[in-house]
Amino acid sequence: MGLIGNFLGQRGERLAEKFLRRKGYRTVARNFRTREGELDLVCRDGDCLVFVEVKTRTTGGLGFPEDAVTADKQRKLISAVNAYLARLRQPPASFRIDVVSIITAAQRQPQIIHLENITGS
Repeated sequence: MGLIGNFLGQRGERLAEKFLRRKGYRTVARNFRTREGELDLVCRDGDCLVFVEVKTRTTGGLGFPEDAVTADKQRKLISAVNAYLARLRQPPASFRIDVVSIITAAQRQPQIIHLENITGS
């Protein structure tokens, strides 16, 4: 990812975290890296541990940001989630994987869509 893409991704993660905080989520970890991949945000939604993949675009020209969370990406996320869970002394009662999709444009409020439990597990 280039410098602009990295900046956009970081900005998107900050926006997503703020958005989720307003919904009552509490951030547990940011940018958790494993051999299997990276988890953008790890949050608590009540008793549920939520692994959040953040996708940010400047326009809809490349499709919706959430379209980038393909079946292959979901498999990688699940592997990273399992690596994270394996490090915990006590696993959570429940967990899920969410996607926060953000489209930003100059001079406009970002459009944020929160998709819960994308793997249906």
